[in-house]
Amino acid sequence: MVVCGVELTGSDAVLCLLNMDRGQFNLPECKVRKLSLPKNHSREDLKRFQAAFAALMAEYGVTGVAIKERMPKGKFAGGAISFKMEAAIQLITDIELTVTMLPPALIKSTLASNPLPIALADTGLKAFQEAAFISAYVGQLNGRCS
Repeated sequence: MVVCGVELTGSDAVLCLLNMDRGQFNLPECKVRKLSLPKNHSREDLKRFQAAFAALMAEYGVTGVAIKERMPKGKFAGGAISFKMEAAIQLITDIELTVTMLPPALIKSTLASNPLPIALADTGLKAFQEAAFISAYVGQLNGRCS
């Protein structure tokens, strides 16, 4: 089962694919590390973002998406654009996709009981993909993306 971990920051959706097969994790090579939405976007831009995300998920056989939840208010609140991107991902209907929001408390408790089996530096991922990688890992372990 292939899961796509997503971290929404600013106007970017940072992505990381993670596959679990017979208890073994692997990171499928993905040509896209992030999808962006212009800051001054139109309805058509949002539709293009949604279509590009759906096409990427279909191309790699992704069945689940795990999104790191952002706070709606407070010091670490997510911006309006990131909430629009989240909605666009959740409303994809062209393919069968389970979209799950992962609260920070769940991520923290899962990592405490199941530390990452590999250091990010050893994965070949870019540093900015760390939160997306962790989201995919936690989504897989908790069965939230199936």
